[in-house]
Amino acid sequence: MLALALVTGCGGSEGQNGDDNGPLYAITTQVLIADPVDSYVIVTDQAEQTASLSLDNAVRVSGRALGVGIPKSGAVYVVSDESATVTRYTLTNAGGLEPTGTVSFDSLGVTSLGEYQANFQFVSETKAYFFDGATAQVVVWNPKEMKVTGHIALDALMIPDTVMAFSGAAIRRDGQVLMPVGWRPVSGVGITPKAGVVSIDTETDEPTIATDDRCGYTHDAAVGPDGKVYLATEAYGAAVRRVVGEEAPAPCLLRFDPETRTFDPAFYRTLEELVGGGTAGTLVPGPERTAYVRVLDETIAPVLEGTHPRTIASGTGWQWWELELDTLAATQKTSFPATSGSVFLFESQNQTLYTEFGEGAASTTLRVLEDNGKPTVTTEGLSFSFLQLR
Repeated sequence: MLALALVTGCGGSEGQNGDDNGPLYAITTQVLIADPVDSYVIVTDQAEQTASLSLDNAVRVSGRALGVGIPKSGAVYVVSDESATVTRYTLTNAGGLEPTGTVSFDSLGVTSLGEYQANFQFVSETKAYFFDGATAQVVVWNPKEMKVTGHIALDALMIPDTVMAFSGAAIRRDGQVLMPVGWRPVSGVGITPKAGVVSIDTETDEPTIATDDRCGYTHDAAVGPDGKVYLATEAYGAAVRRVVGEEAPAPCLLRFDPETRTFDPAFYRTLEELVGGGTAGTLVPGPERTAYVRVLDETIAPVLEGTHPRTIASGTGWQWWELELDTLAATQKTSFPATSGSVFLFESQNQTLYTEFGEGAASTTLRVLEDNGKPTVTTEGLSFSFLQLR
């Protein structure tokens, strides 16, 4: 089996700085501008430093890939949108990656393992979930033995003529996985006016489904100081509202109780009113008691006639506003640079990092959430997944 060497900085060598026991990370990046599309799993020790990462010695994967797993476990599970196969790579003593097993979910009708890192939830070294929107189910599998052990049907989530997608921001709380759900029409530009949360009891695998018709595409979630989960419309839903107007549901904030597994019928706020007007979407968990809302600045990113909402959501004109989750007071954070609307949070050894996607899907820069967006590493392509290997 082929072991692939550590990639450090601008094509550096193994064991950089002579530290063979320091933190190592697997960053998986999707090079969408290539034809055909390929992805690369880069092993690096520089996630918290300013660096440009090379693809020269990375693991190449066909299609749009993700690298998922249990942090600091020494293994990364690599998947792609081109198959239902999970490949486990184990960290070698030399700091490379070596394939050590595969498992396929195709027996359950799964054909693709793309979407988000959060679709994979690891409960323990012997139990994990894969949330598959296309088949409306959760695959239960054993990452240690690399075999499927069951599945959880979620047929109630299927709505005719819609595409259902699970969130990139699942919440783990009190023996539960809380997975937000969003829907959009199969054709045309629009958002289905429905919010959802799937709660899975990790002991029994028993699911609970809650829905709410006051809002749509609530893919983002943060836990408030009251222990409740706040869900908000993501940037794409906000961009749809900007393009089609009142035909789309207003981007909003809802509250979900993880104990009763229900939405609070008395709580509803539009994101626009929270930030004093404008196109607002996305909820990014922040420091204690806070979260961040993103607001489109059209002086930076003008919305032209015919502009697709995906272009707006992935553009770089989104400002940061800090939202106090106890008082719902919001303040613009001018110290943060405006970035793309899509944001994923990653945990490194000492920092919480967020993604900034470059124009034209050409690059990803990781920035420090607690340090006003200070930049760290940059990779070619779009990085939707990040894992600390040790």
